[in-house]
Amino acid sequence: MCQAQEEYGGCGQPRRRPRVSCAQKCMKCKEASPVLVIRVGDAFCKACFREYFVHKFRAMLGKNRAIYPGEKVLLALSGGPASSSMLRQVQEGLSRETAKKLRFMPGIIYVDEGAVCGQSLAEREKTLLQLETVLQASGFPYHLAHLEEVFDLPSSILQRVPHNPAGPKDSYKEAVEGFIRQQRQEEGGGPSLPERQIQEKLAKVSVRDAPGMEGLAAPEARLLAAVRTEQLIRLFGSVKTLTAKEELLQTLRNHLILHMARAHGYSKVMMGDSCTRLAVKLLTNLSLGRGASLAMDTGFSDDRHGDVVVVRPMREYSAKEIAFYNHLFGVPTVFTPALDTKALEKASIHRVIERFLYGLQAEFPSTVSTVYRTGEKLSATPGDAGPAAEPERCLLCLCTLDTNVEDGSALQAILVSERLSQQKLPAAAPAGRGCCLGAEEQRGCCMNTTAPGADARADFLPLLCYGCRLTIKDTTCLESLPLYVRSEAERRKRRAAMKLEIQEFLLEDEAVTPGES
Repeated sequence: MCQAQEEYGGCGQPRRRPRVSCAQKCMKCKEASPVLVIRVGDAFCKACFREYFVHKFRAMLGKNRAIYPGEKVLLALSGGPASSSMLRQVQEGLSRETAKKLRFMPGIIYVDEGAVCGQSLAEREKTLLQLETVLQASGFPYHLAHLEEVFDLPSSILQRVPHNPAGPKDSYKEAVEGFIRQQRQEEGGGPSLPERQIQEKLAKVSVRDAPGMEGLAAPEARLLAAVRTEQLIRLFGSVKTLTAKEELLQTLRNHLILHMARAHGYSKVMMGDSCTRLAVKLLTNLSLGRGASLAMDTGFSDDRHGDVVVVRPMREYSAKEIAFYNHLFGVPTVFTPALDTKALEKASIHRVIERFLYGLQAEFPSTVSTVYRTGEKLSATPGDAGPAAEPERCLLCLCTLDTNVEDGSALQAILVSERLSQQKLPAAAPAGRGCCLGAEEQRGCCMNTTAPGADARADFLPLLCYGCRLTIKDTTCLESLPLYVRSEAERRKRRAAMKLEIQEFLLEDEAVTPGES
């Protein structure tokens, strides 16, 4: 091991970073004075930094070619720096002054999580007013949703919908050329395509969905909102650890956004995850046993839902770049408290990983980019083998189940250890009989060590991946889960039981050799 007293320096203090001198010029234009340093030696003036920032966003969309012209894209806005910067990039990309315009039709969604984060009703209304000002200024159709609405979601949210066969059949290049050709033909007479888009957006704004705010004046709506809020608080109150609460909150938020996207015809959802956030998420998911779904959780596109694809166009930006851009160009942001606001440093695994990574980044500036580039090499398991080979999916996160492993694996060893540790030796009783005189089969007997609700939990866990199992294990009451989760679990259990009953009557597909017909 290295020693601090060695001649080569060992683990001593790192060398100071070089400071930008007044004589240094912008690394791109070589003329203007720099206003910020992104990395060591990368000094930019204001104009060149803006061009660099915008180009990176366009290049990310153009390189992946995931969004076709005319598609409806839902922007998930949280009010934070990354999502607000993403909204500004889309605004500028659709403006008339832009040379190469973006060609999709955007909408915005904001999910109010104030009930879980301890905000009062007045504080939540104040935050919604601030965000609604930003949303109205954007000119895009927007939807205000409350986390309490997850109790009214249908169970179809937890079912993967196949890709739309009526989607774009042409290549990306042909689709763009057709879109431009159609736009030029319509410029001669009648309303142009941008004007029709604006009319459609204004119509959607007038009928935007915000049931939690529209019905507050009615006593029935107020009572229903209060009941849903109480259910949500009871649900998160039954979760023992902050780590499980954050995972559950992320799952419910994704379900609500997915429902809004399907209900309003959006085929893509844009998330504002930055490079820094994805690096933290990668290490966190590894710690939580979600390594099998890392490629979808941190990649550019996530198609686990089938008909709605999640894209992350901000994944190349560091938190430092986003903060500088928002400060220099006046991007409005709205602060909203999170679950871990004012929490201790070691309150959750998310906080521990974040603190660890940020501490390394402060001393070694390439830490975040190294973790991010490592995760970029991951690839999802190809799932286009046909409908007959559709894998089993987790009930909550809809990723492919990673619990169907062979004997002798690490997961099997963990499960055996858990089973053995939960077994309790019965206390000694006279004449080999329990304290209830032989009534050990009764639940209240001291000889019966089965905890209340253990049977329901045992039936629920096989439907989950390993990461979601940890979340459910930290939940004391499964009855507080939303109805759509419990109903879908019952449906899957019934189908599994029915398949087991008719298993001997099913015909198995046999592999056909090339010589046979």
